[in-house]
Amino acid sequence: MNNQQKESILSRDGVNYLVPFILVTSCFALWGFANDITNPMVKAFSKIFRMSVTDGALVQVAFYGGYFAMAFPAAMFIRKYSYKAGVLMGLGLYATGALLFLPASWTGMYYPFLVAYFVLTCGLSFLETSCNPYILSMGSEETATRRLNMAQCFNPMGSLCGMYVAMNFIQAKLNPASTEERALLSDAEFSAVRDADLSVLIAPYLAIGVVIAIMFAVIWFTKMPHNADQNHDVHPLATLKRIVRIDYYREGVIAQFFYVGVQIMCWTFIIQYGTRVLMNEGMAEQEAEVMSQTYNIVAMAIFVSSRFICTYFLKFINAGALLGILAVVGACLTLGVIFIDGRAGLYCLVAISACMSLMFPTIYGIALQGLGDDAKFGAAGLIMAILGGSVLPPLQAAIIDQHVLFGMPAVNVSFVLPLLCFLVIIAYGYRTYVRTSSSRN
Repeated sequence: MNNQQKESILSRDGVNYLVPFILVTSCFALWGFANDITNPMVKAFSKIFRMSVTDGALVQVAFYGGYFAMAFPAAMFIRKYSYKAGVLMGLGLYATGALLFLPASWTGMYYPFLVAYFVLTCGLSFLETSCNPYILSMGSEETATRRLNMAQCFNPMGSLCGMYVAMNFIQAKLNPASTEERALLSDAEFSAVRDADLSVLIAPYLAIGVVIAIMFAVIWFTKMPHNADQNHDVHPLATLKRIVRIDYYREGVIAQFFYVGVQIMCWTFIIQYGTRVLMNEGMAEQEAEVMSQTYNIVAMAIFVSSRFICTYFLKFINAGALLGILAVVGACLTLGVIFIDGRAGLYCLVAISACMSLMFPTIYGIALQGLGDDAKFGAAGLIMAILGGSVLPPLQAAIIDQHVLFGMPAVNVSFVLPLLCFLVIIAYGYRTYVRTSSSRN
């Protein structure tokens, strides 16, 4: 029985994909690191450059804008060449973007960092467009969603590492001057503090750039499978016309847009939410920010644990049903974030991560099911849906900048946006459950 299970999960037509699976899965951890070292940078850049939360959220616009802009070019590149070529291109752009943080810091300006983030995430777009369907192809179609969930389990491990680095090697080492104190500095004093803070901020990005370059070399010299690379014809318009007619794919792209939005909002603005709660309890601003990042790390640890647990439950529970159940619980917890003040609301925000754990790979697997070679362009549409992480956080930031709304803290009210996102995911989970149940009958 165990041999049959191994054969079905990581083998196909007698070929074992263990080594390629490990190498490609390691890329999931690498882009998880990039995602979650970046979320706290909204607050960090806001302080360093004395900007509003809305201006700081441009980090997310540049970050997820790169995903959107490069998804279909990546799909065309992969279709013309191979998944391995797509992975290598992604790693190359990732390393380049990370290393661009050095010249960006020399300018002492905010916008060159946005360019670096954009280049970096063009690489991540290549990686995600390549790696997700590549993993789906490394075994039988029946176990594809479980296999992708298994690989995606390593993404939050990279995220945890990114959060830890952000907290201990960036946030804790920045100048302790509060936002209000920085506003009172003279131009010369501000420039000195800013430059010192930027030298702290760029160090982890330069280090990960070197790591990515090493990973590039390892994959370059490793023989990778070509089972999903037989068709190199590039017909994007014809392919798009085919796949957009498939309702579960089309709706999956929409659900993914709102899922990524809710994930980025909950993980980015836990810093603002937690900082407000903890400062009300008497903490200094920097101490409250670092403690809030600790809560963010706890949330990610819960996310990792929940993904392993939920991946196991997928063996017994319909994927659409489990997706819908988790979204319902997530919506209820979000109501707690909005209406319960203090630590209890913060605990609700942390607990939402348990509900989000399964959503990205499950929506991804459902939407690409049965697409065959069209999955390369289908994957591009799902990666473009990551634009939700660029569009929705600035809207939430604009609400937070109001400070007070309807007699409530604006940061609490802002979580009405994640609530709306969960409602969309509930609908997709329900429709998937109905569709798959009726097809079995």
